[in-house]
Amino acid sequence: MRYYSLYSVKIKHYNHILKETVSLYRKVTDFFLQVCLKEWDVLSTKTAHQKLLYMEQLCHQTKKNPNIAYKTFDQKFYKFPSYLRRAAITEAIGKVSSYKSNLGNWANEVPTIRGRKPSLPKAGLIYPCLYRENMYQQTGKYTARIKVYVRYTWDWINIQLRKSDVDYIHRHCSNRKQCAPTLQKHGHQWFLDFPFEETVTLNNTSVYEETILAVDLGLNSSATIAVMKADGTILGRHFLHLSKEYDSLTHAVNRIKKAQQHGNRKTPRLWAKANGINTHIATRTATFIMDIAVQYHVNTIVFEYLDTSGKKKGSKKQRLHLWKSQYVQNIVTDKAHRFGMRVSHICAWGTSKLAYDGSGITLRGKDANLSSYSVCQFQNGKIYNCDLNAAYNIGARYYIREILKSLPAKVRLAIKAKVPQLAKRSTCTLSSLFSLNAELILS
Repeated sequence: MRYYSLYSVKIKHYNHILKETVSLYRKVTDFFLQVCLKEWDVLSTKTAHQKLLYMEQLCHQTKKNPNIAYKTFDQKFYKFPSYLRRAAITEAIGKVSSYKSNLGNWANEVPTIRGRKPSLPKAGLIYPCLYRENMYQQTGKYTARIKVYVRYTWDWINIQLRKSDVDYIHRHCSNRKQCAPTLQKHGHQWFLDFPFEETVTLNNTSVYEETILAVDLGLNSSATIAVMKADGTILGRHFLHLSKEYDSLTHAVNRIKKAQQHGNRKTPRLWAKANGINTHIATRTATFIMDIAVQYHVNTIVFEYLDTSGKKKGSKKQRLHLWKSQYVQNIVTDKAHRFGMRVSHICAWGTSKLAYDGSGITLRGKDANLSSYSVCQFQNGKIYNCDLNAAYNIGARYYIREILKSLPAKVRLAIKAKVPQLAKRSTCTLSSLFSLNAELILS
């Protein structure tokens, strides 16, 4: 599979001079958007390359194409670079195609459940790509030339790149293919975003020989990990408690609440601090998971499929809003693919509620007269860590799914008849995996 990563390099000593280039590129895209909307009946019948050529024939005058339908383009955007023109046309075609598709879906919906009509497309906050040799040239290790709109014409300017950014790229990305950079603005600073492409081969280990990392992400405990084998053997248990970071996050959120109680509706600085702490927690959690995965040379990392959409209810609804579980999983997925590891997701229903030993539903907190909500009581009286119990069930459900998938239909149905809990994935626990392995040995 192809793997892409992006690294930003700060441009030193330039600020306002680069605004005109981006502004002009967006105006050109808006111009082509209007043309695409008018000519869509013809464009929709053509291929992607034919659409690009047709748009150029309509708007750009040449010796071979003297008669054009839209003459204002060459007048308003004199000497506009051809590579940027084609990029703007491609951007406009994509936006109009998406708009027409959304409009068709909206029109086909039932009027009683139909939402707001899709609005006309606009260029929005897009940035130009500086194509190599034509718009970007590397003149030195920390210097380069870029072609921008300056002094009412398109000209080259020399720029200096931040040394720490360039050194980082040379250190970590020297074996990857570097693509054309994009001019970007982050905050009040300008950057060149360099995309890197590399080819990664994911492992194809048999499910019976796999070592997996089952991860239970939580609100109280950042991550609880169980390293497992297909026969249910637990190779390692690891816990991550970021007590200091969570205390800082709670303090930052309480400051926002206090400011809101005094009538301050907008508190950007307080929210920036809270979001920064929250992002730091997510980053540390993802790093911890990957460190354990590399240590045990696992083949697959297994998460719960967590659907956090919809309205949150209960006393911890703000904690749920701030919970970056999906962000953690995205970081881990990117890093795992680079190491050739796979990432999988299983059904999250009942992983914490059901005891891993098959004894039934667990009791937590006041229901079991326990002072801590992080532990649970099984039906047989055993007291166990609730997150670790969930991690066992997560890993077991992954193995059950993959093993059953690899079996012939007749064998699979025979095993489900002998072990009924395997028929419903949301009721499977670690004891179900033991029963499955026992039946496989007997058969």
